[in-house]
Amino acid sequence: MSISTIVSKKDNTYENGLSTPLSSQERGTGERPDIIKKVRKIEIKARGLSQQMFSGEYHSAFKGRGMVFSEVREYQYGDDVRNIDWNVTARLAHPYVKVFEEERELTVMLLVDVSGSNRFGTHNQFKEELAAEVAATLAFSAIANNDKVGVILFSDRIEKFIPPKKGRSHILRIIRELITYRPESNGTDIALALGYFANVIKKRCTTFLLSDFYATGYADAVKLAAGKHDLVALRLVDRREEQLENLGLVKFYDPESSRTLWVDTGSAAVRHQVNARFADHQREVDTVMKRYGVDMATMHTGEDFVKPLKALLSRRS
Repeated sequence: MSISTIVSKKDNTYENGLSTPLSSQERGTGERPDIIKKVRKIEIKARGLSQQMFSGEYHSAFKGRGMVFSEVREYQYGDDVRNIDWNVTARLAHPYVKVFEEERELTVMLLVDVSGSNRFGTHNQFKEELAAEVAATLAFSAIANNDKVGVILFSDRIEKFIPPKKGRSHILRIIRELITYRPESNGTDIALALGYFANVIKKRCTTFLLSDFYATGYADAVKLAAGKHDLVALRLVDRREEQLENLGLVKFYDPESSRTLWVDTGSAAVRHQVNARFADHQREVDTVMKRYGVDMATMHTGEDFVKPLKALLSRRS
């Protein structure tokens, strides 16, 4: 059992004081006003971030598919002679050149891990809530640039596919799904998600993979997806996963396997072993992404995700 999928409890409450998360049934059948309030809250935050901070960087960081013809104009000194439109030039007896502009419209896909390990958090927020905020911000940035946005929610199966579309109502649907969807399974299969994505999205697009990456056997799938699409990895982490603290004897629960285990976190050797395993896991993820040229940013629960996201966009500009 890795610390990645462990939720520590003490007297049936989370150690940081958060109440026990809602059950699957409760999460999916809340009062509609509550859902609307949550959607609206995320919309306000995400729209503000996308408009104030990310629109320019997003545009420069994620290019369109290529250049498309715009118009013809008279030849000017310094113009590339390869762009001369010989038909217009012959007809008007004066050199004219073709003018091209970037084909700006993109398709943006959000692949969001909804497995059991993302229902964890010790800093005022679960990883699944962080994923919803980040995904919403990217979605609003995309539609602000006239791009289409689609979503694949996955565990160890494809939970839901929302085809790419434009518009605010479409983005609000995506947010609703992110905060209310009840996964059918708790496991994680990133290779399956990337394979499904490659089958349903044929044209090259920009793809954000939001996950804590507690899975194995996905390196080849990353290679294939990154070779065809512009793949970006967004790693979701809780600080207690990175550094297990001395909490005494603690009962840990793995939501992906439903196993429980008592661990003596007061033992320095135990803490060192758990922390070392997490560090190894992080290095494995880093190695795969670097090997296949996938840009990656790490975001932490309960912390501002603006800084790592802006840094990622700046590196790509």
